[in-house]
Amino acid sequence: MIIGINATAAIKQPRTGVEQYAYQLIKYLTMLPEATEHRFFLYLSAEVLKKNCFDFSLPENFIIKDLRWPLPFLWTQIRLAWEMLRRPPDVLFVPVHILPLIHPDNSIVVIHGLEYEYFPQYYSFLSRLYLRWSTKYAVRHGRKIIAVSENTKQDLIKLYGAEAEKIGVVRHGVEVRSEKLKGGCHNSKLKIEKPYLLYLGRTETKKNVAGILEAYKILKEKYQIPHLLILAGAPGFGYENLKLKIGHLIEIRNLALGIKELGYIGENEKQVLLANADIFLFPSFYEGFGLPVLEAQAAGVPVVTSSVSSLPEVAGEGALLVDPKSPPEIAKAVKRLIDDLVLRDKLIQSGLENVKRFSWEKCAKEMLDVLLS
Repeated sequence: MIIGINATAAIKQPRTGVEQYAYQLIKYLTMLPEATEHRFFLYLSAEVLKKNCFDFSLPENFIIKDLRWPLPFLWTQIRLAWEMLRRPPDVLFVPVHILPLIHPDNSIVVIHGLEYEYFPQYYSFLSRLYLRWSTKYAVRHGRKIIAVSENTKQDLIKLYGAEAEKIGVVRHGVEVRSEKLKGGCHNSKLKIEKPYLLYLGRTETKKNVAGILEAYKILKEKYQIPHLLILAGAPGFGYENLKLKIGHLIEIRNLALGIKELGYIGENEKQVLLANADIFLFPSFYEGFGLPVLEAQAAGVPVVTSSVSSLPEVAGEGALLVDPKSPPEIAKAVKRLIDDLVLRDKLIQSGLENVKRFSWEKCAKEMLDVLLS
């Protein structure tokens, strides 16, 4: 078979959730022995190609298709659609939900989450309109829809009336590193003293960073914990208001709060931060999957995350679950993990066990089975 893949997200930088998903999926597809019997066309725009390309070797049956397009927008709906009209593959795989208007009947689309339906206030009107239209279109016209969690599948059924039998669930993987990174945070270029609490993800409203800040204020004022709070991730929607909140908290505590923003960090720095964190905080309002939870568990860090959306499904027994709308509850969970070493060790061991359910190799194998079905 000829399998076409919209691979633009896989080589974008910086890679956040969906970009990391597309990258890892293609990387592990190239390693599967059963994939050698088929040809894979990786559709990329010239604009993306000139900036970055794959940093792993592509086998001969993985062929880059340079689809040049002079404009920085509508590449999917015009240039990729034109390619589908002229030279359609046997199956088109779209890892990031946007199905071109012209596409093969045999098209497989991945839906990562419906955050914009639950929290429309965190999206611009045009973004919300396009996300809603493109997702509904993919659900209606894709031969098969892949959800990244059971929760996302149920959201598609509930909100868009999708047919349950049309939706498969293929969960993300996680990389488990064997090298020892403990103790390396102060000596690395990050220069961060321990102990610290860590949040990893976009610094934006829908990730509940404001709730983390309020919980940290409680932890400092009520419990007098010695920890820093590290926020690692690129700015997102609502960042300006969050920056003002951070400034206000630091001011009223005379810098004693110890909040440090790192912005976007590379993969090596991320792994060092995770390995040396005391507790990982991820009380997001909604996640289609929640990969950072698994990354923290794989690094042997106890996790506090939300009791909503896909996060309980992903975290398993390896996290304390809290109401994301309650900063006091978040703070209380963190204090429990600081004080209760038995509970802390239990969560770490449960987290390490939990990540065994997820791997990129498993994700790639399950996806290939869908593509060939």
